[in-house]
Amino acid sequence: MKKYNILVSETFSRGRRRYFLDYKVASNRSNYICFTRSDARGDGTYNMERLRVFQEDFEMLIESFSSLMMMAAHYGQGYESIQDMRLLNQKELRGIKAMEVELRPREKMLDNGPVAMTDTELLAMLIGSGTPNESAIDLAQRILDSVEGSLLELSVLGFSGLCRFAGMGIAKSSSVMAAMELGRRLWRY
Repeated sequence: MKKYNILVSETFSRGRRRYFLDYKVASNRSNYICFTRSDARGDGTYNMERLRVFQEDFEMLIESFSSLMMMAAHYGQGYESIQDMRLLNQKELRGIKAMEVELRPREKMLDNGPVAMTDTELLAMLIGSGTPNESAIDLAQRILDSVEGSLLELSVLGFSGLCRFAGMGIAKSSSVMAAMELGRRLWRY
């Protein structure tokens, strides 16, 4: 190849080894990157190895390199693959934990007291956790929507009524029913 086909070039060296990163134009007018490693031999000659990546593969190269660098930066932290890391990070960023701290139900209650809480937030606190696809707040809102926001209707749903919602099992339903019963007992006095 002729030298005029190099559009941009960078060279790095250390000792007897040199690296060339060239952005070139091929004879068919497509662009490519050429990675060259040149090792000096004792007899004054060079051993050269080249890798060419054509423009249609640039996106894949960038994604692969980015994934490799991400994994290298987090090496030893228990991730088996970049997909594993992304899934774990997505789980961490979902739901109530992804909310601004002052908007989270528990923190809001600590800062402002229970009277500042919406029915949805209070119910979400009783539920405790959502599902992988839905936060406790979203689940609480869905339950309240089903009873048109009526706490009286919510109080009579029972196990079968609460457990019909994905994410609501016996334990979460029991917590909600226990809170409703405490509320009823409080009004008896």
